[in-house]
Amino acid sequence: MKILVFNGSPKRDSSDTLHITRAFLDGMREASPQEIQLIHVIDRHIAFCSGCLACMRNGGVCRHKDDMGAILEEILASDLLLFSFPLYCYGMPAMLKNLIDRTLPLSSIAMQKVGDRYAHVGQADFSHLKYLMICGCGFPNSTHNFEPAVAQFRLMFRGDSTVITVPESPMFNAPEAAVVTVPRLELVREAGRQYAQTGAIDADLLTQIGSPMIPEETYAKIVNGTAG
Repeated sequence: MKILVFNGSPKRDSSDTLHITRAFLDGMREASPQEIQLIHVIDRHIAFCSGCLACMRNGGVCRHKDDMGAILEEILASDLLLFSFPLYCYGMPAMLKNLIDRTLPLSSIAMQKVGDRYAHVGQADFSHLKYLMICGCGFPNSTHNFEPAVAQFRLMFRGDSTVITVPESPMFNAPEAAVVTVPRLELVREAGRQYAQTGAIDADLLTQIGSPMIPEETYAKIVNGTAG
């Protein structure tokens, strides 16, 4: 499988969430050979979409001459798009949202009804693509945190999409937390193995991965500097 990874964290390789993503990819590689390309979105020159919609009328040619044209070619040549990002204001970081905005040339101005809603008709064939979101956040639980980002991802990629959310993610960059982070990353590796083998992840496993690694109150006290 050809996997294109978009790291939406401005921290690049030091991203807390990228620890989770690497474990997932390790699991995929354990199951079968994978071709993986990682893009740190912050390092690419991607202008903001101007909303002129010319790309949707002229066969997908954008007025901006930047790195996005090559990225669109890489997207279409991939089998799986993996979006790895930390939760920012209950959504994705701005640079990653900007990249997704600039995928507009893949669609035309024409629209059609799909199920109970309307969607733009594609100007390119991306029916082969699968989509995966791995998102970490600094809060101690998942409730009322990830829902907006997950809803947006599901709406953008209503086809073959999979979501992994992980609270307490700053712990993955803390060596002293290895007693709990190492077992959690092994669960993530198992998720990667399952996904590579079947294209899906067991719901119970996703629940385990998305649960707090230490009690919520303990985590909050550590973050607040009040643990004694």
